[in-house]
Amino acid sequence: MLITYEFNFEGGNQRIFPVDTERTQAAQDGKESVAPEKWTALEHCQCSNCPLKKDKVKYCPAALDLQDVIVAFKKEPAFQKVDVKVVAPNRSYIKRTGLEEGLRSMMGLIMATSGCPLLSELKPLALNHIPFSSNDEFVLRSVSIYLMQQYFNQREHVPADWELKGLVERNKRLQIVNQALWQRIHAVCEGDSSLKALLSFFSLASSITFSLEAQLLKIKKAIGREPEDDFKPF
Repeated sequence: MLITYEFNFEGGNQRIFPVDTERTQAAQDGKESVAPEKWTALEHCQCSNCPLKKDKVKYCPAALDLQDVIVAFKKEPAFQKVDVKVVAPNRSYIKRTGLEEGLRSMMGLIMATSGCPLLSELKPLALNHIPFSSNDEFVLRSVSIYLMQQYFNQREHVPADWELKGLVERNKRLQIVNQALWQRIHAVCEGDSSLKALLSFFSLASSITFSLEAQLLKIKKAIGREPEDDFKPF
């Protein structure tokens, strides 16, 4: 599935990034592109929970996929307004917003469909991509997809996690990855747009890790159920 992000700046500048959500590493290796920068090396600020071995994998898959974006926006300030158009196979989205929000949405899509074995846990969200998601939307979609996975686990006689403990643990792993990616790109970014985009993406994972009960209260009200004062999901 091809999803294209189009950034239109005041003054007429335009940057377009097509993201193939089903891209393979072989396809990535075979395409003509600029040489990988030093900060994309696996051992450079490698995530503490990374399962990849530097003697077998030379570059961080997520960093390699993000390189073109980081280079393109490394001098840009996050606060500037841009018109972002997102074209997916079944619909298009247009929003005038801060560059940070547009980048967060696109970078999240790129990371979730990269070859990173940890970020790939987010691929079901990416395959049902909704640009510019709010925190509440991210939580609702994350919980819904996770519960659907548990439903199929139960049908296939695999232990199901109805208490969402695995979802919390997943987002703890993602926080470590996000922190390491931020450290990777910090030195090469003159502007703050990509850095703030990653921090914003990091805050989404944090909302599930640190305040899932509060988020569930919001979800309960959103689906037409009044939350009890003593609501304790676990």
